[in-house]
Amino acid sequence: MPKVFIAADHAGFALKKALVPYIGTLGYEVQDMGPKTLDPTDDYPDFIIPAAQKVAADANARGIIIGKSGEGEAMCANRIKGARAAVFYGGAEDLIQLAREHNDANILSLGADFVSEDEAKRAVKLFLETPFSGDARHIRRLAKF
Repeated sequence: MPKVFIAADHAGFALKKALVPYIGTLGYEVQDMGPKTLDPTDDYPDFIIPAAQKVAADANARGIIIGKSGEGEAMCANRIKGARAAVFYGGAEDLIQLAREHNDANILSLGADFVSEDEAKRAVKLFLETPFSGDARHIRRLAKF
């Protein structure tokens, strides 16, 4: 069963709590990397870095990370070799599909202040179900990372 590592900070805590059981219904094993309790003073790198490390260590794993905008979380995750985080905070869902098909994104970073729970669920489902195209041009570009 494919694994999904999920992490957030205080701004993404409520959305993370809603997504954990949902991802399980899609047939994935979900590992909640924290936080386990809401702490308005927490720092997202404390949760995002371990989640990104887990994803980078497992070629079949995916990650969902959540913060207020998702931007800082993606920047943090992308500092981990092998992590490729794409940000989504609403709008054209085609961007999620392209991030998977063309860039083999293995982490989706969500902006909790910009997407509803339903939008987040649709985004996560699309992200998890869209395969990397495997086209030679995309493989070549990824190798240059």
